[in-house]
Amino acid sequence: MNMQTNAVMAPPPPKTIEEVGLSPVMMRDILLKTLFRKNLNKVTHIARALSLPVPITQEIIDMARGQGLLEAMGTLGAAGEISSEMPYQLTDAGKARALDALSQSEYFGAMPIPLAMYNEQIKRQSIRNVQITRDQLLSAMGHLILPDDLIGNLGPAVSSGRSILMYGPPGNGKSSISNGIRDAMGDKIYVPRAIEYSGQVITVYDPIVHSKATEDAEDTTSLRRRSQFDRRYVYCQRPTVITGGELSLDMLDLVYNPTARTYQAPLQLKSTGGIFIVDDLGRQAEPPQKLVNRWIVPLEEGKDILALQSGEKFEVPFDTLVIFSTNFHPNEIFDQAALRRIFFKIKIDGPNQENFLKIFALVARKKKMQLDENSLIHLLKNKYPTIKNTFANYQPVFLIDQMIAVCDFEGWPYQMTPELVDRAWANMFVRDETIVK
Repeated sequence: MNMQTNAVMAPPPPKTIEEVGLSPVMMRDILLKTLFRKNLNKVTHIARALSLPVPITQEIIDMARGQGLLEAMGTLGAAGEISSEMPYQLTDAGKARALDALSQSEYFGAMPIPLAMYNEQIKRQSIRNVQITRDQLLSAMGHLILPDDLIGNLGPAVSSGRSILMYGPPGNGKSSISNGIRDAMGDKIYVPRAIEYSGQVITVYDPIVHSKATEDAEDTTSLRRRSQFDRRYVYCQRPTVITGGELSLDMLDLVYNPTARTYQAPLQLKSTGGIFIVDDLGRQAEPPQKLVNRWIVPLEEGKDILALQSGEKFEVPFDTLVIFSTNFHPNEIFDQAALRRIFFKIKIDGPNQENFLKIFALVARKKKMQLDENSLIHLLKNKYPTIKNTFANYQPVFLIDQMIAVCDFEGWPYQMTPELVDRAWANMFVRDETIVK
């Protein structure tokens, strides 16, 4: 499957009220709450708010009218003709029912997708269906100077959709590589606005995590197909959730809002069909072993277990590429059982001298700093031996930015000299010394 040319199969819109998949009472109550909160009265506007086709919306309205919860307002248009759309309003009984329903759950708006139906869409757009080619990965990481064998190791790991552990010394681009993997996944998926389980609504679509996809004209057939998809979904880029030292175990549980009595999907559910990046593993308050233990069942079985406030537990699909990134050696933070469950282990080393100079030249050109041969010789002959010639990808940016800061302050044109190299180097490392108190 070529991910750039084969569109994910769209979720078909419901054709009947039964195909919405929700109980009549739940659909009616969401309709009433939406009318109460948004003050809508025309069927087309109500249908848009509920993310349902107009005929199905009309059926739900008719059901509520039959129960005395809605009434039609037949008004004359300006030309003395009946308005093309019959407006509706809540009756007193409808307002009372809306308030009662809101006291049970504040959720209103788009009808949720039943979990079982969402499971079927996840299969259609699974991260494991994505096959990334060498060219696609190179294109996404073309701005990075990488070791020759790294793309060959990353490609199979990404295409497998299995977990990846990237480890190595800090400042060598593990985060940039993770972002490059995200950028290489050029296809798009459908994210539910909300899902339903056991009568409870869990919001999933999050504009902070999910980026709406723009409609491009690459394929009129796929555009036509997408225009007919179930509007309870949002057409998005494959999501990427990035967490760092702030990650805690409770962030992987359902988030319950006791005031609104609604649930929000945890981070890993929001990342379904995409990537979950755990950056700086080992810097969290939770021990790394404990964090990875939480992922063992999802990683091995492709499903996760969540719990409602009532204590009822239920399964949700786990369809996300998990990338762990750490500056520690894996043996320092994991036992062997945990390491076995992380499918790919890839070491990200610092560059050799040749690649370091390539990165240095690339950064200098980008920042309009003229390279100076004497300064580079000074750096390589006099400075790097003091740190055992340990090169890192962040160092060229750091050193050049330091020299630029001095030039800006002194009013000099951007330049590189041995003296400026010394000043920049002094800020890159803190000398070991005893502070007298």
